[in-house]
Amino acid sequence: MHDRPAPSREQMQIMAEAAFAGLPAEFRSQLSDVVLEVEDFATPEQLESVDLDDRWQLSGLYQGEPLPDRSIWESGRMPPRIWLFREPLIAEWRATGVGMEDLVRHVVVHEAGHHFGFSDEDMHRLEDQAE
Repeated sequence: MHDRPAPSREQMQIMAEAAFAGLPAEFRSQLSDVVLEVEDFATPEQLESVDLDDRWQLSGLYQGEPLPDRSIWESGRMPPRIWLFREPLIAEWRATGVGMEDLVRHVVVHEAGHHFGFSDEDMHRLEDQAE
């Protein structure tokens, strides 16, 4: 469906950083400690954390303590991360014809929503209302 070659991990990282930079300033300021990572596939542990066993089914993941659950008394934690999984995104890109930048932006926004404590159901409801 696409004539162009699939983006490399580095190219997808640049797309993810651009999507992140495009978020409204009031959200970006609260995401300053979030690290963006691009890997080809989720690890078995990452898949298990969201009750999946097929590595092709997970295109993004938020790992960290959502803002509403944080305590000022806790410290020394790893920074929260938003993971994008390149191969599942490429498969979706090829299957749907949706632009890769749009897919990456969708995953970044969705996973950033988890940082703010939104559930998948909350985000689907918000997306439906926006359409």
